Amino acid sequence: MHHEPPILWHLHEGDGPLLGLAVHAGHEIRPELMPWLAIDEATRFREEDPYTDYWTLAFDTQLLTRRSRFEVDLNRRADEAICVQPADCWNLQVWKERIPDELIQRSLAEHAAFYRELERLCRTLEDRFGHFVVFDLHSYNHRRAGTAGPAADPATNPEINVGTGSMDRPRWQQLVDGFIDDLRNFDFLGRHLDVRENINFRGRHIAEFVHTRFPNAGCVLAIEVKKFFMDEWSGRADSLQVQTLLELFRAAVPGVLETLATQ
Repeated sequence: MHHEPPILWHLHEGDGPLLGLAVHAGHEIRPELMPWLAIDEATRFREEDPYTDYWTLAFDTQLLTRRSRFEVDLNRRADEAICVQPADCWNLQVWKERIPDELIQRSLAEHAAFYRELERLCRTLEDRFGHFVVFDLHSYNHRRAGTAGPAADPATNPEINVGTGSMDRPRWQQLVDGFIDDLRNFDFLGRHLDVRENINFRGRHIAEFVHTRFPNAGCVLAIEVKKFFMDEWSGRADSLQVQTLLELFRAAVPGVLETLATQ
């Protein structure tokens, strides 16, 4: 019986130095893993990052992964990319019992394949443009007590958190500061968003990977958007806010390109 090779990601390579990533937008799980899965689909969807794939359209190149973070989390090192026990994933019981090693190895092979592709893409951008910026797009929950429960404290949960924890911050200071200013100054449906740096997220393995391998050429902005634009429990989003977030990121692109040209 002929099996089609699995499609692990969608890639559109554009003509510019900006790469948009959405590694947690995927929802697919390999069929061979489904009998082992304990987590229900609604909970899985709630902890994934829907709509982040749409926002990558603001950038020249888009890399969108298809698989759920519960199959393999591409923003973690390989040794922690699979939620073996509840403590690994927000105390959620992902698997009914420990999955066989051969299935784990297939998931880790996907992890390795993604990082080979990411390194290839970054090398191409470095060779063509000298410098490049990766927009590592995520979203995060802020109503973990339920729809009727209290929202997370806004003081420590900005609407947009820009993670820069692993970069050479002085080297990229003008670019990062300009990007954050542009997001803050954008007219978001008659108001300004609360945009801050490294408040509750500093970036994880993707940022570390790129910054380690491309220390002079690569800048990763790990962007976490609070799910103010949707009901994280039902999964329903406000389409106008989703669209306006895309326009927000598009509006920040000219300043990023201008600064990148001076690096």
